[in-house]
Amino acid sequence: MARPREFDEAEALDAAIQCFWSRGYEATSVRDLAASMGITGASLYNAFGDKRSLYERALALYVDTSVADRILRCEGQGPRQAIEGFFAEILERSLGDPQRRGCMLVNAALDVLPQDPRFQGIVAGVLRQIESFFLRAVEAGQIEGSITRSVPAADIAHHLLGVLMGVRVLARVRPERALLEGIVRTAFAIFDRVEDGPGRVAS
Repeated sequence: MARPREFDEAEALDAAIQCFWSRGYEATSVRDLAASMGITGASLYNAFGDKRSLYERALALYVDTSVADRILRCEGQGPRQAIEGFFAEILERSLGDPQRRGCMLVNAALDVLPQDPRFQGIVAGVLRQIESFFLRAVEAGQIEGSITRSVPAADIAHHLLGVLMGVRVLARVRPERALLEGIVRTAFAIFDRVEDGPGRVAS
């Protein structure tokens, strides 16, 4: 009869998230993970498989409890408020992290993707979910009049995704409130652009 596991799998997986998030995939060893999770290397392999499998589970849980949860929470607000609230949370999360870990999803894009097409697909899929959230909010805002119609909704959604990625990366090396808030505030200026005569757009 197999012996029951003598550790809390959920707690161990959360510890793995913190380890990968702080160190990055490549710099994290199985020994680092086992020590952080409070289990032996054998228990790690038995419960989670190899390092790559554990990272995939850790990243999926991070996305569910961070990205997906934030989108769900923000979508309960008005269209423009949903986008502004999303970025407000990102700013506070970035500025409030003394370890400057950034976003685990963005870190995965920088740390793992070149050599792993599967993770490239995973990260790209999550980024598409975020972009879809922006697109839904922008389209709703254009209908109600809180966001300009002079710029295509898809272009604004692309713009916001680029700003998000830039803020998350920049916050790791220059976590300065004035800098990051200025970037986001300028990005939001596109919401209020208006037509200035035939074929022309003015801010």
